[in-house]
This record gives sequence, structure tokens and C-alpha cells, in this order.
Amino acid sequence: MPNVRRAHEDPAWVRGLLIAAAAGVIGILVVVPVVFVFVEALKPGLSVYWNNLFGDPDTWHSIKLTLTVAPVAVVANVIFGIAAAWLIARFRFPGRTVLTTLIDLPFSVSPVVAGLMLVLIFGLSGYLGPALQEDGYRYAPHVVSFAGALLTFVLLSMFRPSRSRKSIVWKLLRPAAAGAAFIVLFGLQVHYEVWPHGESLKIIFATPGLILATAFVTFPFVARELIPIMEAIGDDEDLAAVSLGANGLQMFWRVTLPNIKWGLLYGVILCNARAMGEFGAVYVVSGHVAGQTDTMPLRVEKLFQEYNLPGAFAVASLLTLLALVTLVLKAGLEKKALPKASAKEAG
Repeated sequence: MPNVRRAHEDPAWVRGLLIAAAAGVIGILVVVPVVFVFVEALKPGLSVYWNNLFGDPDTWHSIKLTLTVAPVAVVANVIFGIAAAWLIARFRFPGRTVLTTLIDLPFSVSPVVAGLMLVLIFGLSGYLGPALQEDGYRYAPHVVSFAGALLTFVLLSMFRPSRSRKSIVWKLLRPAAAGAAFIVLFGLQVHYEVWPHGESLKIIFATPGLILATAFVTFPFVARELIPIMEAIGDDEDLAAVSLGANGLQMFWRVTLPNIKWGLLYGVILCNARAMGEFGAVYVVSGHVAGQTDTMPLRVEKLFQEYNLPGAFAVASLLTLLALVTLVLKAGLEKKALPKASAKEAG
């Protein structure tokens, strides 16, 4: 057997040179730019820094819009990611490989191309744009009500009792509850004008378009974290829970979720970090309207073009701070998850 040289057996000068090279690259490409952003943002003083962030109405709106778009996109990706991971890990069906490939599509498609696709679909001259503009104001209240009724029906279907004598009553109650939810939601929409009367369904150059673009470029993160975890865990515990009388919701909350919680949180953190910093797709679908559709990355670019460097660096520092918080949470999750995973494998 040939004599294999281990890394710790290399000469000290080789190890020192490699460590110094790695530290130098990280320092030049990561540490120095991050420090420079904060130095330039705080150079005019704390009062000016605060005013650049919260005194400018357009900048403050971009912060609120980012903190609205990113969480909604993350929630949508969590729902999709759990459903996709469950489907791919638990079932074998025709087209499974195609579905797995499509999940990775946003990794290979440029965000600018993704934004352009949304414009071609929902724009004024797109495939669905004219219909949304002409008929959207008539269908929007019904879409809102139907979505609420469908969600209610799905949730009620998960709370089915195990006794057969109650199954008939429960089957009658679920459609009745869905119908009641439809009536209540439609009445609330009419009374409070959740959707303004006569307004069309505007997606491009509006908040829905920003959410769609952000969700598209980020939806692989949660699914890609959960698929290998669920495949490694298997379905033995799920089958045991069902055999003991647990329904779908009980099985998910008490068996599946505890097994995937660290991977889910990890995916949520990565997804949120990507969503807050998204520029290309959001730039295409937003129209770059100050005070209306500008998110924080777009606001940084606009302030920089206007030669408002203190304002640009202030918004950039806030984005950087959010990224650092994300890294700290990511490191904390890894520190907690790895020992528990090692202990489970050893046991």
C-alpha cells in the first residue's frame, strides 16, 4: 500500500502559505468591502445616517416594500418546498425526474430572463395581461374568496376524526364550512373593499409582480434542503404514526416536522437572504418607480446613479447588516443541527 501523505504532515511553511493565501483572498474580497460599506455609510454621522434611511420617504418605502415582498415569497416557497419535497421523497411517479429538474431551473436561468418571462406573461401585451386588465376587476373578489374557501377546505380535510360513524357528518360539514368561508370572505371583501371596486389585476409594475419574481428565483432553496433530508429519513415513522391512528395534520406536526425542522429553518434563512438581495428579476418587473416599486437593492442603484453616495451606502449597509444577521443564524443552526445529527447516527 503506497505511503499517503496527510495534510498535517506537510511542511509548516506550506500550511502557513495556504492559510495566509486563503485569509488574504477572504480579507480582500469580503472583509474589506463590508467594512468599507459601513465606514462610508457612517462617515457623515449617525444623524445623517438615520435621516438617509428613515427621513427619505422613497428610501423608507423601499425598506417597507422589501420587508413585505421577502417574507411573502419565503412563505410561498416554504409551502411549495414542503409539498415538493414530500412528493419527490415519498412517491415514485412518471415525470419525477422532470419535476426535480424544473425545481433547479431558477439556478440556471438568469434572473433578468426570469423577470422578462413574467413581463411576457402578465404584461400589457403579454399572454394574460390584456385579460387581467379588462376583466380583472370583475374576477378579483371571486379569486380572493375562492382562495380563502379552498384553504379552509384543505385545513378542514386534515382534521378528520378516526371514528367511522362521524365520517359521514364530517364529509357534510367540510363543504358547508367551505361555502360559509366563501360567503364570509366575499361579504368582507364587499364591505371593506379588500380589492378596490373597478381596479384591474395589476401584476407587472406592482407588488404582486415583485413577489412572483422573488419567489421564482428563490423557490429551489427550501425544496433542495428538504428533499435529501426526507429521503434519508424515510417513511417508516410516518407509517407508524398512521398505523397508530394519527391523521395527516398530526403526522406532519408531531413526526415529519420535528425530523426536518433544522433543514427547513436552514432553507428559510437562505431563501430570505436571497429574496432580500434580489435585483435582476425585480428590476425588470418593477418599472423602477421611486416610492412605489423600488426595493432596497433597486434603491441603492438609484441613489448611486443620482450621486447620493451617503444615501446609497446607508441602504447598502442595512442590506449588509441583514446579510450578517443571516450568516449568524445560519452558523447557529449548523452548530445545533450537526451535533444532533451525529448523535442520531451514532444511536
